[in-house]
Amino acid sequence: MSDKPNLSHSLPDDSRYRLLIEAATDYAIYMLDLEGRVTSWNSGAARIKGYTEAEIIGQHFSVFYGAEDRSRGQPAVALESARRDGRFESEGWRVRKDGSQFWANVVVDPIRDDTGEIIGFAKVTRDVTAKRDAQLALQAAQESLFQSQKLDAIGQLTGGVAHDFNNLLTVIISSLDIVRRRMPPDAKLEGLIDNAAKAARRGASLTQRMLSFARRQDLKPEPVDVISLLLEMSDLLKGALGPTIAIRMPAPAPMKPVLVDPNQLELAVLNLAVNARDAMPNGGAITIAVDEQAGTAGHLQLKPGSYVRIAVSDEGQGMDPATLARATEPFFTTKGIGKGTGLGLSMIQGLATQSGGQFALSSQPGRGTTAELWLPTAESMAALPKGAARGGARRAASRPLVILVVDDDELVLNATRAMLEELGHTVLVATSGAGALDRLRDKPDVQLVLTDHAMPVMSGAELIEAIRRGHPKLAVVLASGYAESAAVLPPSVVKIAKPFDQASLERAVAAASGRARRKKTRLGNDTAR
Repeated sequence: MSDKPNLSHSLPDDSRYRLLIEAATDYAIYMLDLEGRVTSWNSGAARIKGYTEAEIIGQHFSVFYGAEDRSRGQPAVALESARRDGRFESEGWRVRKDGSQFWANVVVDPIRDDTGEIIGFAKVTRDVTAKRDAQLALQAAQESLFQSQKLDAIGQLTGGVAHDFNNLLTVIISSLDIVRRRMPPDAKLEGLIDNAAKAARRGASLTQRMLSFARRQDLKPEPVDVISLLLEMSDLLKGALGPTIAIRMPAPAPMKPVLVDPNQLELAVLNLAVNARDAMPNGGAITIAVDEQAGTAGHLQLKPGSYVRIAVSDEGQGMDPATLARATEPFFTTKGIGKGTGLGLSMIQGLATQSGGQFALSSQPGRGTTAELWLPTAESMAALPKGAARGGARRAASRPLVILVVDDDELVLNATRAMLEELGHTVLVATSGAGALDRLRDKPDVQLVLTDHAMPVMSGAELIEAIRRGHPKLAVVLASGYAESAAVLPPSVVKIAKPFDQASLERAVAAASGRARRKKTRLGNDTAR
């Protein structure tokens, strides 16, 4: 038999209860008198709240509440609720001896004597800070997931609408091109056609923004005069920001061009200006400054070289260090529910990084915010291929070709055929990938295939893969506005963005034809060896 004493029999009841309460170190268990003064104190209370028994006995339990809760009379409410309802339970911030706060779950029960008279209160407190933090983190993750799913759904819808809109704009732009070429000289008609063409190009710019939001837009970097682009945006910015905002634009000045997608840069500046406006609810001034800087001149870690710095500054409320540190995080926004996606700054940061530059924010509460977009300058020779290729493309495109056009949209199919026939080519058509492969079997003299990307059953990229297996020397042009198609294209394929006009189509056909001829030469040399 064991020599150890049996505590359940060797101790009186009150001693056993006292041992049980003293052993509960994860719970602060103590008693209060009718006035709320502490009359007992266990080791759990000492651990959680930081007071020793000698320090706390006789003090009012309101010492555990923050100043704001005490001013609202919360300690008295707790005791009164326990007296009236037989129990009080709540959660809230409580204060330790050292002044630190913790999130507490509190239960107060009345203690009654044999006659049922209340003689005091029993209070149990648990530190549930970690549990609360975990719940908040889970809630934030769920909200981010919901926001991500919502934005993905909107992006899918936007991308689909933009694709269909691109097709319609292709038809409109190409038809206007052909009408302009064929109509007799008439100044009034030419003016109307020019207006229609400008409206179509504005629609194309809108479509590119929609595709950018849907993350389906290719970056198309080209040499851009930043100051000219900003000055052209003046009317757009004034209309978007409203009459309470004054805009200070940079003065015209010679400056090196930057190599960037102009549409994405325009969208980035517009986003920064709207953010600056939202930081000044009572109005104010936004200053847009542009200058050239060396990579080592700024406060960023940039590669050596020449950069153009675009700085957008406001006179708004600014950001504290904690907000500033998170400002470029995806889905983080200070604009409230339904007033911002939290993607604007992260998209700008992505544009800067992808373009070889950087994005930076500086801000102080009450002193406004400055957003800086650093972009590398384009070398003078880098600007030549785009313009120089045009003349060569037009000469190369003068040779008539047999071209197979593939598109599931009949309007686009007819418009593309009309433009190519206008350029002197012989055109065959197919409305699907399978139909195109059948055509190639029936017409082996086809010299070039121009295919849409977003088609049912077989996409343009899948059609190109099939063409590579059966007709490796054939020239191919892919027409699309979707960025994801670029990753799967072989180097010999030329991509043309929708919507396109006749000049763009002519250059794409010439480029694909030239690549195909060079590929045939390489294949012939390899065979000869």
